[in-house]
Amino acid sequence: MRATRRLTVAAVAATTALTLSACLASPDQGDDQGAESGGPDDPIVIGVSLPLTGDFAEPGKGVQRGYEAWAAHVNENGGLLDRQVELVIVDDQSSADRVASDYERLINQDGVDLIFGPFSTRLVVPAAQVAQDYGFLFVEPAGAAAEVFEQGFDNLFYAAPAIADDHYNHLADHILALPEDERPETIAVASMDDPFAQGTAYGLRDALAAEGIEVVVDEVYPPNTTDFSGIAAKIADSGADLLVVGSQYQDGVNLVVALQQQGYQPEMAAISGAPTNAEFPAAIGDKTEGILAPTGYTPDAPYPSNEEFVAAYSEEHDAEPAEDEANAWTTGQVVAAAVEAVGCADASPECQQQLIDWLHGNEVETVVGPLSWDAQGRPQSAHLIQQYVDGEITIVLPDDVKEADLVHPKPEW
Repeated sequence: MRATRRLTVAAVAATTALTLSACLASPDQGDDQGAESGGPDDPIVIGVSLPLTGDFAEPGKGVQRGYEAWAAHVNENGGLLDRQVELVIVDDQSSADRVASDYERLINQDGVDLIFGPFSTRLVVPAAQVAQDYGFLFVEPAGAAAEVFEQGFDNLFYAAPAIADDHYNHLADHILALPEDERPETIAVASMDDPFAQGTAYGLRDALAAEGIEVVVDEVYPPNTTDFSGIAAKIADSGADLLVVGSQYQDGVNLVVALQQQGYQPEMAAISGAPTNAEFPAAIGDKTEGILAPTGYTPDAPYPSNEEFVAAYSEEHDAEPAEDEANAWTTGQVVAAAVEAVGCADASPECQQQLIDWLHGNEVETVVGPLSWDAQGRPQSAHLIQQYVDGEITIVLPDDVKEADLVHPKPEW
């Protein structure tokens, strides 16, 4: 049996063991669910399964940092409903089968009061199905592919500004508005075989192809790919003006390094996932200038709670938060808003349904801006476009919030 990591962030006696007797035996127990909810002096226990090892470990650990920072901050400021918060975090090892069993166990055996979502569309869908089966609210930080919102879930809410297909909308509009002689004529696309990575890359690909820009390379690679020499050679041989990569983290790094080794120099490079990670510049040899990436978050965003978030996170980690940490914190904000508004935080069907209903009808102020959702849990906003300019990743689109002008063509890497 895998050990469960119980992270107690409550400001209570650390040596006191928590006993949770409100276990749920099966999804069809109905009103017996959560019958023995925690008392006013007990912590609110939140269960989470994250990919702390395996293909998605790097961003999974970022989400973990965000969840932990949120919980610590909440507890330092009185908790939720005047109760402290405790996180129970387990490692799903980037496995869809394991993440489903994790949430089954968190609900049935650990008797958690609430759950937060995992990282990656591949893990969100099976986890959300378990939550739906048990009637639990399911707010998630990183399942943005279109398929997440086509499963019929009515308990799911994505804690970010936009779904994957819409991440590059501002960049597509910018490219199509360029003068004819400046607009790219050809596109090379490479994406991990992952719904989120493909959704992000294909959203841009399809928007441009519909306007006559030719797709000359369109490659999909398995999540465990480490050798990108063949794909890089194909892209370099094409001489495509625009490079579009749908990545998570390490795959994006490895592909960029392979392209540099091939001597390929695109006029524009749009890479989702990897460039927003703080380790990206060092990982590719500090050759980032001109690389574009969509992001749902920037530490400089003017939203009221963002300054508080950046200060709290930076004090603990001696570094500003990135997008994964921000989306995790946002997940906590969304759930907390519902809990405080409804006045309950337990596993009972009545409480969970009240939380779900409240989020369907209300807007929540978060560190990524005000969020509201359609009936399927899609956020009703848009992503920013960032670019490495003078060595710093900077907002360049849309024009009303940009910190610098978009650099085009991209300098050589």
